[in-house]
Amino acid sequence: MKIAVTYENGQIFQHFGHTSQFKVYEIQNNQITSSQVVDTAGSGHGALAGFLMEHGIDTLICGGIGGGAQNALAQAGIKLYGGVAGDADAAVQALLENNLQFNPNVHCSHHDHQHGEEGHTCGSHGCGSNHSCH
Repeated sequence: MKIAVTYENGQIFQHFGHTSQFKVYEIQNNQITSSQVVDTAGSGHGALAGFLMEHGIDTLICGGIGGGAQNALAQAGIKLYGGVAGDADAAVQALLENNLQFNPNVHCSHHDHQHGEEGHTCGSHGCGSNHSCH
């Protein structure tokens, strides 16, 4: 089993589509056998599900995540634990102990806006045809 966590300075990064690193954990017999921080090399939003697939990830722990990314992960067969905050290592350990507090209905509030909303335009974060900003 391989678990990825959106990662920044030891903590769970709170915006899946903008994460620049994942911490990837190898799990055997319900124990962490190794971990490494992997740079996304600028992959964003839709490309991140493919990035995780290429790295053999089957489980993702993250903070906020939009509906399009959730769908891409589901299609890739990656189990999602969203709405999680705090220490990345502690979250993985909690998951292994069936103790992880997560939100099964997580939705990235960043995407709950209207086009042209003050201080935010969809063009600034690359909304594509598979993404609705309404």
